[in-house]
Amino acid sequence: MKFLNHIEEIVGAACMGVMVTIAFINVIARYFLKFSFAFTEELTIYLFVWATLMGASLAFRQGSHIVVSVIYNRFGLRSRKVLDILNSAISVLFFSLLFYYSTLEVLDEMLLGVQTEAVSLPVWWFTIAMPVSSILIIFRIIIQLFNKLRSSSI
Repeated sequence: MKFLNHIEEIVGAACMGVMVTIAFINVIARYFLKFSFAFTEELTIYLFVWATLMGASLAFRQGSHIVVSVIYNRFGLRSRKVLDILNSAISVLFFSLLFYYSTLEVLDEMLLGVQTEAVSLPVWWFTIAMPVSSILIIFRIIIQLFNKLRSSSI
């Protein structure tokens, strides 16, 4: 269970580590060998998508997503709880729709056998980041809401 509590950091750090490594290798190759690897840009972009979506999930887990606190803090405890429930419901709806449509996209890519341009890897390996992160974010939203509602103060 401890692994699941830090899945965003683990996946995000792994993506960032691979991105930095391949970018560094490409810079060294260009400088010394006057040769550039074509796959590094493509792979870096796809890994950046994974890292970004894991960062979004991490923000929801920590409750550090954007909020207009000036307005939010003017409300009383009861009104804040209503706003939290409304915010969570809208967010869960949005990420549920993102999960549904991104899952359709992944299934289409699998069915059609779509591959990346430079490396010829299945594109779904990278686009599956959207449904995976959507599920993680929904889970994080529900946990955050539960913790807020359970606590006596917000």
